[in-house]
Amino acid sequence: MEQTLKITNVLSDPTRYYIYQYITKRHTEVTVQEIADNFNIHPNVARLHLSKLEDVNMLVSETQKTGKGGRPSRLYRLSDDVIQLHFPYRDYQLLSKIAMKTLLSLGEQAKNALYETGKKFGLELIDQEKNRSSQFNESLSFDQKLNIIKNAATMSGFHPEFETNEEKTKIYFQIFNCPFKEVAEDHNESVCNMHFEFLKGMFEALFDEIELIEKENMLNGCESCSYHAFVTN
Repeated sequence: MEQTLKITNVLSDPTRYYIYQYITKRHTEVTVQEIADNFNIHPNVARLHLSKLEDVNMLVSETQKTGKGGRPSRLYRLSDDVIQLHFPYRDYQLLSKIAMKTLLSLGEQAKNALYETGKKFGLELIDQEKNRSSQFNESLSFDQKLNIIKNAATMSGFHPEFETNEEKTKIYFQIFNCPFKEVAEDHNESVCNMHFEFLKGMFEALFDEIELIEKENMLNGCESCSYHAFVTN
């Protein structure tokens, strides 16, 4: 309860909250000066906000030498700690672990059911996003389809980044936040395979043909989970 009160107090400041949101979308370290410049505040004020976020383990920092003999700069990034606020207390993460352990004890058939369900939820997620789109009853262009996927991925908390080739046949995308990370650490193969099918379902809901290839996985020490998707519009 004491930690919860500290977190709510830290985030009650609007500037501090938006600074945290800004850092979650940067996917890399930030400096005091960067925060000061982007929020039009004095560096000392920026440093105070960053320190407050670090005090409650929402950020971590390290010093980096400039190589010019000056004062080392301090770099701030997101902490790996999960910040959850529930009133009254709930523990859905524990429930997920219990459910996963139970399911996987049932063997290969249960694993396949997990993957199929993951794909189904990916398809449903895109259908929900399409229903919110004004172009739902029209023929969607490549850019409109990509925008639907971007919005759905962002709403799912993936913190994604997308790029495409000039021919619009290949989509490169990175996921900087895994919503299933804590459960995936205990059940790496099964959860990552389910997530792969979830993503594949998202693309299959929009494109005629899709080949999805995983290139990097953050559970293997990479900075993100990255994929290449070859699509036919």
